[in-house]
Amino acid sequence: MSNPKIGFEASDAQAAQDALQELSGRYQSSPPDTADIIIALGGDGFMLETLHKHMKRRVPIYGMHRGSVGFLMNGYSPDGLEERVARAKPVRVHPLEMTVRDASGIEHRALAINEVSLLRQSRQTAKLRVSVDDLVQLEELTADGILVATPVGSTAYNLSAHGPIIPLGANVLAMTPISAFRPRRWRGALLPHPARVRFDVLESEKRPVSATADFTEVRDVISVEVAENRRYELTMLFDPEHNLEERVLKEQFLS
Repeated sequence: MSNPKIGFEASDAQAAQDALQELSGRYQSSPPDTADIIIALGGDGFMLETLHKHMKRRVPIYGMHRGSVGFLMNGYSPDGLEERVARAKPVRVHPLEMTVRDASGIEHRALAINEVSLLRQSRQTAKLRVSVDDLVQLEELTADGILVATPVGSTAYNLSAHGPIIPLGANVLAMTPISAFRPRRWRGALLPHPARVRFDVLESEKRPVSATADFTEVRDVISVEVAENRRYELTMLFDPEHNLEERVLKEQFLS
């Protein structure tokens, strides 16, 4: 794209606001809703917010680290921004779609770029039945919860729950239990990306469970279905010398 219109989005963090003021003074910009490329200034959480906000437009997002965690961000520098954006390499991902039925029978839908997670709401552990492509794989999982993560999300909550790090081109999803009690030795599964996952909450009145897709939480759920939504394609831009694929690979060798 020649001479793309650049727009800026910044988190509320002071470092991000300072960067926004500096960059706005140096570069011509357009409103984010009409820009061809958006520069997101903040941390990983703000990057996810920006991707969600502009998901329907499919506009590429180039993040610069001005927040706490910056795994999904490029390093910050006010110099040569237009040249950096022109050289940046795209990483394209598809979100997960969560379809939830709650205790009132109401259906909720939400999209997740990182993961869909189920968590117990009380002192009682959750009891879940786990199915993949309409086949029951676990009749009963007793745990604090479970999650399904995309490759991008595999280095986030999934990694903290001792799930596997997934290379971006692997075309698989991670299903990872959270503090599993029974079966105690089950460590999760890798699923092909077209897989359709269903979780049924057992003893839901005694053991209430919530479900979360990135920022959207639904409480007192009865069932949760998770599948990749191929209608949406999100594009993140990364500097060639510090691209996301290399970061994911290196993460697997950190102690």
